[in-house]
Amino acid sequence: MDEYDVVIVGSGLGGLACATIMAKEGQKVLVLEKNKQIGGNLQTYVRDRVIFDSGVHYVGGLEKGQNLYQLFRYLGIMDKLKIRKMDEDVFDAVIFEGDPVVYKFAQGYENFIATLAKEFPDDEAAIRKYCEAIKEMCAKFPLYNLQSGGSFLEKMSALELDTKTFVDSLTENKKLQDVLVGTNLLYAGTPNKTPFYVHALIMNSYIESSWRFIDGGSQIARFLHHEINLLGGKVIKHMNVVKIKEEDGLVRYVETDTGRRFYGKQFISNVHPSQTMDMVESSLIKKAYRSRIKSLENSTSTFYVNAVMKKDSFPHFNHNYYIFQNSDPWHAQDYTPDNWPLVIGVFFTTSSDNDVYTDGVTIMAYMRFEDVEKWKDTFNTVSSETSRGDDYEAFKKEKSEMLIDLMERRFPGFRAAVHSYTSASPLSARDYIGTEDGSLYGLTKDYRDPMKTFISPRTKIPNLLLTGQNLNLHGVLGVTVSAVLTCSQLVGMDYLVEKIKNA
Repeated sequence: MDEYDVVIVGSGLGGLACATIMAKEGQKVLVLEKNKQIGGNLQTYVRDRVIFDSGVHYVGGLEKGQNLYQLFRYLGIMDKLKIRKMDEDVFDAVIFEGDPVVYKFAQGYENFIATLAKEFPDDEAAIRKYCEAIKEMCAKFPLYNLQSGGSFLEKMSALELDTKTFVDSLTENKKLQDVLVGTNLLYAGTPNKTPFYVHALIMNSYIESSWRFIDGGSQIARFLHHEINLLGGKVIKHMNVVKIKEEDGLVRYVETDTGRRFYGKQFISNVHPSQTMDMVESSLIKKAYRSRIKSLENSTSTFYVNAVMKKDSFPHFNHNYYIFQNSDPWHAQDYTPDNWPLVIGVFFTTSSDNDVYTDGVTIMAYMRFEDVEKWKDTFNTVSSETSRGDDYEAFKKEKSEMLIDLMERRFPGFRAAVHSYTSASPLSARDYIGTEDGSLYGLTKDYRDPMKTFISPRTKIPNLLLTGQNLNLHGVLGVTVSAVLTCSQLVGMDYLVEKIKNA
């Protein structure tokens, strides 16, 4: 019989971080992954020898002493990562149709203020107030700052502020308002809905310091896997868990679609809470809780094109672009078939071979699952390859060409520099990451009902915990912090935070 101290379902960053933490505590740990590749949103794939990220195109907070740096140091991977700092004076550039100015977000708060103030000299005070508000908001989340505050959040009032309302209150300059939320593709920002804390926690991380992974972000998963192995733990792929079985008040085992069972003392699900509930066989999880989890709204998904560039044909930019087709950054998710896409994010691959020219470019745009609904009954991954049909391929080609046209308009010569491209839709995200509708940013947060989307890592079954991007915050930092929150339920918050701080 396979028996472990901790059994973790899903090898996304949350599952791997939890496994590493618990293995460091001397626990016999097992991670089960249904796919061929571990890592969830950290997965990469190679086309024409170019490495493309599926989800993680850059990260913040990796400067010595910053939060993600310290978390990765504790997890044992910081000194192994191949990373490159993005341009100090522009990590993100925001562009609006009809406006010739390229608005630059710079690293470091004083640099950020000074750089934006060049474009908005009369609004320097507003920009400074915006930065102070971000720092004040971040201070209300002890665990984000690696302080033991007993919970992720210190003050409930921090959740009840709306991003749009707050940013609009800073200045009457409409353009500055738009620029400050010009990277909301990072968190699927929605007007009069997205809480300011989501905006603040994410922006703070990138303003503090911004980094790209050289040769892809899957190295995080690879190094965590190595740590887990070194500590005596195990990660097994091609294990599709379909059942979490409770007996006598505790989860006894999980079962795969082939009937194989894995027994344990503690269980952690890194699968979407809604799908976790589908797997759990127990009367301890009440119908009302299951219904609440099922009713939560998933954030939107994306369509993206990964273009392999001809050798030495297109410059490498050490920053990202967010390009809007109009002057409105807030309603890019409300596209119609006629005006899609309203915004694109542009990310450049960072390779160890060449930093003058880029090997690859990722172009990303919002896409709702309803756009690909007619193919929802198809399933296609590397380990289970099937065709979705010619009409799906035609759909992807049409959308891909539209994104390449937009790039050509902004960067003349781009199309001629493309050697080949592949694309992915919300169906790809669904099949590889395991969310029902390809949601990329976790559950949709709403400042009007903030506690609805805060899911406790604890469930009504004492030895079943949850982790991952749907608990508190998505993204590399958000998910790593959530893993700490989950494991603190087993080893104690103060104890764990002290170990991280002293790593």
